[in-house]
Amino acid sequence: MNTKQRNTCRDGKTHCRYSSATEKEQHMKTTLIIMAAGIGSRFGTGIKQLAKMSDNGEIIMDYSIYDAKEAGFDKVVFVIRKDIEEEFKAVIGNRIGSQIEVEYVYQELTDLPEGFTVPEGRKKPWGTGQAVLACKDVVKEPFVIINADDYYGKEAFVKLHDFLINGKQEGEVLNMAMAGFVLKNTVSENGAVTRGICTVDDDDMLTDVLETSGIAIEADGTVVCDREEVKSWITPDVHVSMNMWAAYPEFLDKLESGFAEFLKDESGDPLKKEYLIPIIVDGLLKQNKAAVKVLETQDKWIGITYKEDTELAQAGFREMIRSGKYPAKLWD
Repeated sequence: MNTKQRNTCRDGKTHCRYSSATEKEQHMKTTLIIMAAGIGSRFGTGIKQLAKMSDNGEIIMDYSIYDAKEAGFDKVVFVIRKDIEEEFKAVIGNRIGSQIEVEYVYQELTDLPEGFTVPEGRKKPWGTGQAVLACKDVVKEPFVIINADDYYGKEAFVKLHDFLINGKQEGEVLNMAMAGFVLKNTVSENGAVTRGICTVDDDDMLTDVLETSGIAIEADGTVVCDREEVKSWITPDVHVSMNMWAAYPEFLDKLESGFAEFLKDESGDPLKKEYLIPIIVDGLLKQNKAAVKVLETQDKWIGITYKEDTELAQAGFREMIRSGKYPAKLWD
């Protein structure tokens, strides 16, 4: 049962309270895992160059954490690389640490199961599955996973938080949820994008995640893409995954066993292949080892796929501040 009540104060900020001591004891902790190991690398610039979204210097991540805290999350776990730790803390980590409980874990190329070694010549870590697996020793509570440099909107955090605290993990089949964004709310005006196109059954359960590149919406509303089996039915209103997943700690056990299997598998380029969450989840669905509820959100995703997207993103945040969705200064 969701024991929190959200209340908005006169200053417009939201806090959570409990209606009885018993409810407070029953409160289930929830954690936000932010995959930030690759942050700042997209355009070959560092974290210091991450675009500021407001006059006070907030970056996209600030807004995600603000929304998560408002929705009821208690803790943030940053997945970063050791070599960016100092810069990361200076740019955002220290600021967030004064607002909510924070932990750091490190995604490293060499962090492999016993018996495995890094292939000679490999430079990059092993993808989002390895990033989340790095949290195994510090995350013992239900959690939501997000990308560091994407803005997801308020609705998705509330829906996924409520899914976690109103549900539980029972039996062998993993109980999971995914924020189902609407494709037309996630495209870039400056070029094609790659998205996990989802097929969903009549009960809003995920049946497939089809990683599809080259997606763009033409002026007449038709969608073009590179994946043949998707071309015939893709529309601007299909659900897509933006790598925002909700799960219980048992998912981390599956990531651990699956990582060893992934490394054993000799297919794919050992210097480039990645252990990726959408592919992992799709595999679990095919083996009937996971059930994933798709929770639709109508919020518009904001991200910076192309450098030219930066100004549009900043304009989007300016408008949300102007309309009162966010205070001009997020943190006191």
